[in-house]
Amino acid sequence: MLLILPACSIPQLRRASPAAARPESFHGTTNLEGEATTAEDSNEFDSLENSAHMGWYEFFEDPMLAGLIDQAIVGNQELRILAQEIQIANNEVQARSGEYLPFVTFGAGAGIEKPGQYTREGAVEDQLEVRPGQAFPEPLPDFLVATNLRWELDIWRKLRNAKDAACLRYLGTRDGQNYVVTRMVAEVAENYYELLALDNQLATLDTTIELQQKSLETAKAMKEQARGTELAVQRFQAEVHKNESEKLIIQQQIVEAENRINFLLGRYPQRVDRTNVEYIDLNLHALSIGVPSQLLQNRSDIRQAERELGAAGLDIKVARARFYPSLALNAGVGYRAFDAKYLFSTPESLIYNVAGDLVAPLINKKAIKADYRSANAKQIQVVYNYQRTVLNAFTEVINYMAKVDNYGKSIEIKKQQLASLEGSVDSATKLFQNARGEYLDVLLSQRDMMESKMILIETKQEQLAATVKAYQALGGGGTLGG
Repeated sequence: MLLILPACSIPQLRRASPAAARPESFHGTTNLEGEATTAEDSNEFDSLENSAHMGWYEFFEDPMLAGLIDQAIVGNQELRILAQEIQIANNEVQARSGEYLPFVTFGAGAGIEKPGQYTREGAVEDQLEVRPGQAFPEPLPDFLVATNLRWELDIWRKLRNAKDAACLRYLGTRDGQNYVVTRMVAEVAENYYELLALDNQLATLDTTIELQQKSLETAKAMKEQARGTELAVQRFQAEVHKNESEKLIIQQQIVEAENRINFLLGRYPQRVDRTNVEYIDLNLHALSIGVPSQLLQNRSDIRQAERELGAAGLDIKVARARFYPSLALNAGVGYRAFDAKYLFSTPESLIYNVAGDLVAPLINKKAIKADYRSANAKQIQVVYNYQRTVLNAFTEVINYMAKVDNYGKSIEIKKQQLASLEGSVDSATKLFQNARGEYLDVLLSQRDMMESKMILIETKQEQLAATVKAYQALGGGGTLGG
């Protein structure tokens, strides 16, 4: 009866809706049966090349950037917070591990008692003797030394399943930490390349101002020779001031970009050392995306979601076990006497007890049913979270890989545009110097060339950022120590 009655009242579990079939490649094909591949059966793809298997030292090939990432891993405050969360999760595992083992306590005590003569206890003790002719002392001392044991027998694996769930969540926190590492590596790299872009934009402004200064001097000379007007001088002067003002804005952006990096590194504002490169020609390691099934192994957030899924399933079993009877053993052994000199007399002062409790819920199990339904609802949430995490990972790879490709093609076209504009600036300047061209041609050519160069740098920054994010989306950069 104790086993059958609880089982009859256990609510039915609800199931999550199945996920859409995952494509077998990043080109949109799906398997014919519509079945999802798990982390276990994706080992066949381990030999396929994937950029996620490369450490950041190899991928970025920039010693200064690698040094910044190393500093971030040591000093980043978020990683330090996560390290404590991992410790908390480990402590939870230790606590759960102790619950299905016997609890043994040891204690000693002493006391004194004097019952009233006209009470039941006093009247009884007045008639008792320790031995013939020797009454109990009054007041009555009491000395005790004892060991007690309590052990709940885990017959339904309730306690062990709770421990296993805690283990999975502990491993999940480690995966979560690894995912934060991948994200932090990407953030440091993205801000680093933004900093290089700002440096190059600043250099572009300096070059443009230098050209405009020369044009301004030419305009002044032509005015003095009565071959030009004050209007040309003022227009060139205004353009110089405009770009000098823009330089200050770029310098402020540099300060903010440096301090974003400093914050990630866990240090106070200071200059960030970086490489001096021709930004437009900067290229990272070529990306290899492998196949979607590798994401299950390479993405730490997917592994964490998968462990949470396993832990939620064990939570269901723990909640279900509460419907069944629990068996607990209680035992104790020790010595007790009214006089300390008799305390360890054996067997006279020896005391012991053994008892077993079999308890099962019978009436008013609303709280147990509510906990069971809540565990079921949380499990469904975790299933959907796992499905969403996998879908998000796949989408990120597609988006960033497409962005890398399209922006790369755009850069090649913009390079051709810039080359043409550089030629137009040279031609317009020569014509203007020989009084065969208008100052507006020079002014507009210089402005167009500068804007084209600035946009080209911004496009290159977007491409590099997409490359970094694609590397992160594939699961790269997450191994501590590179």
